[in-house]
Amino acid sequence: MDEEDSKPVATYKRDALFLTLAGIFLTSLVLGNVIGTTKFVTIFSLELSPWLLDIIPPLIRENNIYTMSVPVGVIAYPFTFLATDLLSELYGRKKAQLVVWVGFWMNVFMLLLMSVNHWLPNTAGVSGGLNLFEGVYDFMVGNTIASMIAYLVAQTVDVRLFHFWKRLTRGKHLWLRNNASTTVSQLVDSTAILSILFVAGNLGQEVDTIGKLSILILNSYLFKFFFALFDTPLFYLGVRLFRNFEEDPSEYSLHP
Repeated sequence: MDEEDSKPVATYKRDALFLTLAGIFLTSLVLGNVIGTTKFVTIFSLELSPWLLDIIPPLIRENNIYTMSVPVGVIAYPFTFLATDLLSELYGRKKAQLVVWVGFWMNVFMLLLMSVNHWLPNTAGVSGGLNLFEGVYDFMVGNTIASMIAYLVAQTVDVRLFHFWKRLTRGKHLWLRNNASTTVSQLVDSTAILSILFVAGNLGQEVDTIGKLSILILNSYLFKFFFALFDTPLFYLGVRLFRNFEEDPSEYSLHP
């Protein structure tokens, strides 16, 4: 009797964890697409040695001060990789890939809803932020389309590389599959989305050459790369906390 009672609880907890991770993934994804490149923020600044001044272009430095500047959408996006890695480890490749596809179609749904609101006539004298809405919409369309293309490719690469390394190491070396999959897929993502936005004209007027675009891609990737290293202990903690919910569908132990 006790054994039968425990099974629904375990299933409930496992379902709740899946929905939570999927929720973090979808929230980060949608937020990143809405705010996108509407604002670039400074992560840190540092004073450069004289010999570095010829290497680092003026676009990302002022005199001898280097500034790491990234679009605000980038700050939300690394959480999607942490969520998919945990989903991959705890639930298997198919469910992780399912969440990736759900995220893709949720972006299509969001874009459709925003477009309908854009097409409907404005009620004069009632709207409290028409210009704000139209400005967000104009940016969001380009950001979302670019992001959907880059995201689908990058997240698919992330999920498949994660399981490639997992099979190769026979379920061992958790840190390897976490970082080897995320760092590669984030380079794909940064390159794809900023390149598309550059072609679409959704970046600032100062970004008018391939060289300047490359600098933005590098800044964006470096931020994601260091976040990927930072999320490794979070990944280990998540696996350790939740490894007893059930065994991994691919039958590997959830031990690091």
